[in-house]
Amino acid sequence: MGIYLNPGNEKFEAMRRDFYVDKTGLIACMNDLIGKPKPLVCFSRPRRFGKSFDANMLCAYYDRSCDSRELFRDLKIAGYDSFDRYLNQYNVISFDVTGFIWDSGIHKTTIVEEIKNTLLKEVRKFFPDCVDEKENNLGKALYAVVSKGYAKFVFVIDEWDALFRECKDDKQLQHEYVLFLRSLFKNQDLTLKTIAAAYMTGILPIKKYGTESALTDFQEYTMINPDDLASYIGFTESEVRTLCEQSSTDFEEMKCWYDGYHFKNMESVYSPNSVISAIRRKSFRSYWTSSETYESLKNYISMNFDGLKDAVIVMLGGERVSVDTGTFQNDVTTFDNKDDILTLLTHLGYLAYDEVESEVYIPNLEVAGAFKSAVRGTNWREVSRLLSQSEKLIRATINGDSETVAAALELAHESCTSVLEYNDENSLSCAIVLAYYTARNYYEIYREFPAEKGFADMVFLPRRNTDKPALLIELKYNKDADTAIRQIKERRYDGQIKKYFGNLMMAGINYSKETKKHTCVIERA
Repeated sequence: MGIYLNPGNEKFEAMRRDFYVDKTGLIACMNDLIGKPKPLVCFSRPRRFGKSFDANMLCAYYDRSCDSRELFRDLKIAGYDSFDRYLNQYNVISFDVTGFIWDSGIHKTTIVEEIKNTLLKEVRKFFPDCVDEKENNLGKALYAVVSKGYAKFVFVIDEWDALFRECKDDKQLQHEYVLFLRSLFKNQDLTLKTIAAAYMTGILPIKKYGTESALTDFQEYTMINPDDLASYIGFTESEVRTLCEQSSTDFEEMKCWYDGYHFKNMESVYSPNSVISAIRRKSFRSYWTSSETYESLKNYISMNFDGLKDAVIVMLGGERVSVDTGTFQNDVTTFDNKDDILTLLTHLGYLAYDEVESEVYIPNLEVAGAFKSAVRGTNWREVSRLLSQSEKLIRATINGDSETVAAALELAHESCTSVLEYNDENSLSCAIVLAYYTARNYYEIYREFPAEKGFADMVFLPRRNTDKPALLIELKYNKDADTAIRQIKERRYDGQIKKYFGNLMMAGINYSKETKKHTCVIERA
């Protein structure tokens, strides 16, 4: 076994000893491509979403230098017809591009040459009878190996896009890197004779030049279009529920913190790192975003594109924003409009994408906390002030301090005037969610909550493990707050709300179109 050539199955074996979710169906998807004209896949998704786990799994399955039958015999892949046909049948070349970047230090301009030479060195070492010492073309070296009767190669490339992220301003190096990959995978005749399959994973989709992909032969799966690989992006909701049952972990709390990534025709997807960390540490908090830098999110949302700030404020207020993902060039430097930024944030995992409606939104509590921290570092003073005073507003509401609540919501509504029509109930609703931003740490927030007579404008139902009262909010304009309270009382609430009677705060809020003055009445029920 080598470091990059046929690395063995030890990493996957270690994974099996930890909390493990069976994702071997991905192997079956790759097996279906073997022998077909383009057995090449690029599957991109955010950090801490299990990319390296998949890479280790594929290496263990295909690597001919080891026997992995016992590792896979009780997993889903063992039930597929292709299991025995391809198990440990290929030479595997596997490498993580970030490793070469870290090793290169200040000499990053030599990274591509280092990758090529390192791989060539191992191929020569293990196949000395096939590859001449003077051969410096990796593709031709691999062809020489296969021509001598040895098994074809499977490529597994982790963090394939690292050069576009870490060396984002070095266009020459990026071009050299693309040419290197094209030399391996673009020549269809050579690829079919030499490479059984290739799997690349990273954060960004394949770089586009204009409308054309740099590596057109790859089938791409992304956070925008995961298609039939959507269930392999992370842990599905049913998988998370099973893990919670096995570990006696509160599933509803897990869902609130880490759910939110939804894809067409399938259940929700969660970040594996966050789920496993919460189970292992028995604590719900931000795990995924702690591995990211708030600085990068702050820089992206602060960019000077028309409508970007407004879009972020709308999403902070719990709404969704339409987006055109087609113009994004799949790098971290080429931006022409706000939609390019929103698309990048989707690939980074800071936003979730609704493919049916072409909308993006903040997915869960974990990411909501990252946005709060990022906004604090911008020059959005009023919005930052709102978010930082959210806890104070929650306390004021629970304590029945109507004057403080009215003043806070007036400020919140004013901060949203550039985004939504001011004299509109939906504008006030968005402003309230923004003002109560950290309430999502304690409450499930519902708009247009059904009652026996009509709907409650907003309902805050306490989540488990919190002693806070439920909140019921009615919104009015050009009337008065007493009318709002009276309307709450006239609606006969039962079911979920009725059980909180005795521990329910009712807030009637009104604002005037003419004076823009907000008034508030709070009562306990």
